[in-house]
Amino acid sequence: MNADRPLLEVNALKKHFPIHGGLLGQVTAKVYAVDGVTFDIRRGETLSLVGESGCGKSTVGKAILRLFSLTEGEVYLDGERIDNMRAGKLRMMRKRVQVVFQDPFSSLNPRMRVRDILAEPLVNFGMVHGRRDLNEKVEALMDKVRLPRDAINRFPHEFSGGQRQRIGIARALAPGADLIICDEAVSALDVSVKAQIINLLADLQDELGLALLFISHDLATVEHLTHRVAVMYLGKIVELTDRRTLFAESHHPYTRALLSAVPVPDPTARRQRVILKGDVPSPINPPTGCRFHTRCPFVFDRCRVEEPLLRPVGDGHLSACHLNQVPGGQVLPTAA
Repeated sequence: MNADRPLLEVNALKKHFPIHGGLLGQVTAKVYAVDGVTFDIRRGETLSLVGESGCGKSTVGKAILRLFSLTEGEVYLDGERIDNMRAGKLRMMRKRVQVVFQDPFSSLNPRMRVRDILAEPLVNFGMVHGRRDLNEKVEALMDKVRLPRDAINRFPHEFSGGQRQRIGIARALAPGADLIICDEAVSALDVSVKAQIINLLADLQDELGLALLFISHDLATVEHLTHRVAVMYLGKIVELTDRRTLFAESHHPYTRALLSAVPVPDPTARRQRVILKGDVPSPINPPTGCRFHTRCPFVFDRCRVEEPLLRPVGDGHLSACHLNQVPGGQVLPTAA
């Protein structure tokens, strides 16, 4: 293990889904779900992947989990490439990378008691020695996610949505994961419950040194949990920076539009709302040049023909927009 190297590295990841048609079922088109995404996550860090529905953020999470093969790109876990890993070694990778899904009810077996749901990964990965050891570890998992031990024999339908998500988190913790991918893990919960789950994840991260890939469409949610934010649009990352910089000095017009829609606690505060025109283009036929140019209020000719690269615009701040640079590489001033 190299302490200086990120825990997870994703390099130029692409996932294109073929569309079959015709009498012979030949490939007639492709869905460019993810089209060249690069980022890393360090131990104990939370990186949030945000964007509108259909931007490809959940596909990125599933690709890291090896739920399907990649079209192109590389994924490294602790310096070891995992996107082409054989089945035997892949089993141990899955022990280190776990997932918490959006709908806690559909992700839990309704015919299994909580005891069996939490015991399953412990047994599968050979982490227990005897019934007593198993019971102690299952009870410890219940304590970690702040569920009463006497609920251990209940079925998933006997819990509330927030409690079911705690069970999902406990199951992800069971094999001793280093990285947990939270795929819209709080979007189906009420506001108060959502805050409790976010606080739980933050406490677990401090206690266990977990790394989190937090996938969400809600910037207001990620503001309270994340260290860095990667904003996605139509299969590409358009801005990546730390939380403070993103909310104070975002560069990309799409990021600013998302931020303008975030509710503010002060009802007297004024904010200029950015209304994006039109709909998100189809990932089957993405626009040429900048993929955001069909909706961008600052579009000019270069945007329609040349794709902007994700370039540095500050210390650790990357943005993919032609507006951020002028000839000579000078960064343009950001809007207030």
